[in-house]
Amino acid sequence: MIGAGRIERYVVGRTLSAVGMALAVIAAVVALVQFVDLSRTVGVRADVSVGSLFLLTCLRVPAILLMLAPFIFLFGGMGAFVGLNRSSELVAIRAAGVSAWRFIMPSAGAAMLIGILTISVLNPAAAALNARYDSLRGRLMETATTNAPRDVWLRQGDDATQIVIHARGRATVDGLVRLKDVSLFIYQRTAKGGFAFRRRLEAGEAALMSGFWRLTNVREASAGEYSLRSDTMTIRSSLDAETAMAHFASPEAIAFWRLPAAIRQTEQAGFSAAAYRLRFAQLLAAPVLFAAMSILAAAFSLRLSRLGGLSLLAGVGVGLGFLFFFLNEFSGALADAGVIPQFAAAWAPPLVALLSGLTLLCYTEDG
Repeated sequence: MIGAGRIERYVVGRTLSAVGMALAVIAAVVALVQFVDLSRTVGVRADVSVGSLFLLTCLRVPAILLMLAPFIFLFGGMGAFVGLNRSSELVAIRAAGVSAWRFIMPSAGAAMLIGILTISVLNPAAAALNARYDSLRGRLMETATTNAPRDVWLRQGDDATQIVIHARGRATVDGLVRLKDVSLFIYQRTAKGGFAFRRRLEAGEAALMSGFWRLTNVREASAGEYSLRSDTMTIRSSLDAETAMAHFASPEAIAFWRLPAAIRQTEQAGFSAAAYRLRFAQLLAAPVLFAAMSILAAAFSLRLSRLGGLSLLAGVGVGLGFLFFFLNEFSGALADAGVIPQFAAAWAPPLVALLSGLTLLCYTEDG
């Protein structure tokens, strides 16, 4: 029992090393698949170099790895404990009187700490790289084909004014959002509490600056009045470039620290922020899910190898991990449809996985 602290550090080190190896293997597979997919979709349609395809792959891979992070902890933890079992180190540790709880809980705690680091640091970095990926991929594709105009709808406003923005095309240059052939419908709150149409602006281009839209080639029309023309005009905006692009991107493409602002501004503009709220709750629950996968990996690997059936038990653990992943996606779909609350959809799968792992560990260790 004297060396219990050293044993715990050793097991945690082996677990983290195995998680790192799982991360390297999965990252290599994801990078290869992504490179082949980009070669098929971008390489054959645009005159791009291998270096550009490799850069696109590097920009895209981190976002995919974050989505697969629970499996990385599951496979890594299972590989570490199966290795300890087959080398009889696990037998020696338990024969020395060290309970499985003593070395599994520190591993789960390390997984939770890594989960906190993931959502607070790695997620914003991956979101920024993913935004860079979308921008670079769009520029490469534009060199090969001329995209047909696509309708863009945005909405911004506050308690006094609401503005509906319609455009026939958009572009993002150096982080600056530019809309083409823009129509702005401006509504103001009436004395009765509703919103009434006040004026309409037509512009050849609208560029989103810091705190305002800069319109060029503008024609302004108000009800019952003649239209007015001007070369440029500015109107106040509650959107920034990242929030505006959030309307064109999935919630997964928004950084963790930007989600509360995106939720607030989306609701102020009159849109539903349910998808953003679900994503925010899922990110908050990610550390618990990482810890749950670490406990499941250990619980399915404690059976002594001389008793047989360890490979089958490990396979069942992997299958259960995929089942929880499906449950997580299914719960998200139910939340998107409004069937269950976003909080329940985000926290139910991690808590079920955690309780399942603890239950199996109790059964295995304490009978």
